[in-house]
Amino acid sequence: MALVEPHGGGNLLPLLLEGDALAREVTRAATLSKLRVSSREKGDLIMLGIGGFTPLQGFMSHADWSGVCDDMKLANGLFWPIPITLSATSAEADAIQTGSEIALTDPDDGTVLATMQVTEKYGIDKLHECSKVFCTTDWEHPGVRLVMRQGDVNLAGPVKVLSTGGFPEKYGELFKTPQQTRAMFSTLGWSRIAAFQTRNPMHRSHEYLAKVAIETCDGVLIHSLLGNLKPGDIPADVRAEAIGTLVDHYFVKNTIVQAGYPLDMRYAGPREALLHALFRQNYGCSHQIVGRDHAGVGSYYGPFDAHHIFDKLPPDALQTQPLKIDVAFWCYQCGGMASGRTCPHTDADRLQVSGTQLRKSLSEGSEVPPEFSRPEVLAILRKYYASLDVK
Repeated sequence: MALVEPHGGGNLLPLLLEGDALAREVTRAATLSKLRVSSREKGDLIMLGIGGFTPLQGFMSHADWSGVCDDMKLANGLFWPIPITLSATSAEADAIQTGSEIALTDPDDGTVLATMQVTEKYGIDKLHECSKVFCTTDWEHPGVRLVMRQGDVNLAGPVKVLSTGGFPEKYGELFKTPQQTRAMFSTLGWSRIAAFQTRNPMHRSHEYLAKVAIETCDGVLIHSLLGNLKPGDIPADVRAEAIGTLVDHYFVKNTIVQAGYPLDMRYAGPREALLHALFRQNYGCSHQIVGRDHAGVGSYYGPFDAHHIFDKLPPDALQTQPLKIDVAFWCYQCGGMASGRTCPHTDADRLQVSGTQLRKSLSEGSEVPPEFSRPEVLAILRKYYASLDVK
């Protein structure tokens, strides 16, 4: 069987220039006025560059923004769950003429990431976007806070991406493009691939979810977020080492591919679960594991809101389908990992496993039971937390 098609039914559409075309555009970019993007926008640019956001050709117009917020559709009718937009301050926007070209620069070091033809400038109702995408306008929500603090004017238009933003240099083979994962899946002979989304090291609950998926799929893509997280979250390189150790010790060979992608978390809960499924389709995944409170934060979403939102989609919205899995835990009566669908015992017999709880125990130097996390993983995480104490 063949891999799922890229979103939109065509071919992958990477916008990253190469060879002579890249060299010419880099030279031309030096002559253009510059706009520094945010960290979130940088991640979106890199995803546009590597084809992760196929078939988008740039940042969204007002019609696209409106359609995505209200109906999860681009102006042309194609499914898309979260706006991919570029903002500027009013002063910055006033200095840019519609129809002109600008260079977009890295938020950290100012290097040029892309060039863009500005086809439209428009204001938005930020509270409306937040209420639709995040289901809240509470400034305590980290995604809401980012939207409310962004510039007052959105710039729309196609981009030519000139850089991968340092991700390959920083993360090495962990950073993989959709073309690379699709090639790996084909080499392995996989066509049914489940994506496992993570911004944490994998504890026993995560291991259980991945193994459940392997029972019905050819393999699992453990796909780690490489962009910005909340303060206190564990860095990507530590996560990758911990996950690699877990895979080496507790998974059958050639059932796991580990990779990373360059986005920041939006913490948009159900809508972000849909975005994850969409770009995992571009990476070649036929399924996405959706567990408890996928891409959530705090108590803004119900534990299974990300399950329910897939049920509301038109049948042709996505090829990548959800693998909905109930809350997983260690049951002392069952003597192993289980879920609410398989375990008949009470909460008193269950050890609930969460990344938040694991981070808290490790940061405080508390004991972590083996039912919670594998000892090889704990050793790596304890070493990381010990290095923080030294600093």
